[in-house]
Amino acid sequence: MEIQTKWFARDKRKFKKARRLLSPCISERGGVWADFGCGEGIFTAILFELIGPECEIHAVDKSQRALSRLKDNFRETFPSAALHVHHADFTSPLPLPTLDGCTLANALHFIRDEHKWHVLEQLAKNIKSDGKIIVIEYNTNRGNYAVPFPLPEDEFINLARKLDLRNPRIVTRVPSSFLGEMYAGSANVPISKHSSTG
Repeated sequence: MEIQTKWFARDKRKFKKARRLLSPCISERGGVWADFGCGEGIFTAILFELIGPECEIHAVDKSQRALSRLKDNFRETFPSAALHVHHADFTSPLPLPTLDGCTLANALHFIRDEHKWHVLEQLAKNIKSDGKIIVIEYNTNRGNYAVPFPLPEDEFINLARKLDLRNPRIVTRVPSSFLGEMYAGSANVPISKHSSTG
């Protein structure tokens, strides 16, 4: 299933890049997922496309304007989607159900380096044992006005290891005209992060 609506036509290049980054990271359909720092929902839509209509998605962002656009676009494109929109800052604790996985696309580069560890540790508590965390970022050490606190791929791997996440890896890389290259990295939450598997 590929998105074929006015939304897709309007943002075709963004959807194409998002699909190239996210698609290799998703191996199973269904489940309960969250997209943290979802913005207007480009990656949220690709996530829904990849995990299928039987899934449930929680979209979290602190911009009410972006969330309103996301809701309007989903209403047009995926009217039957089980989409839950949260106007919230994902760096603070959120009342979410246990998740099968989450995505953070272009979200962590807004968080200061000294706080990234705490934020990921907190988000991992929402995810079931062996659930997946997917991070999509620019592969650069050079920040700017739009990417103030970059997270290059080697730092993502080191961060995941410090959190004792399982199998941290870089899944794919895509050229970017903005900062050279983007990557998608993933890691799994270990069983030891939870008191039970249920």
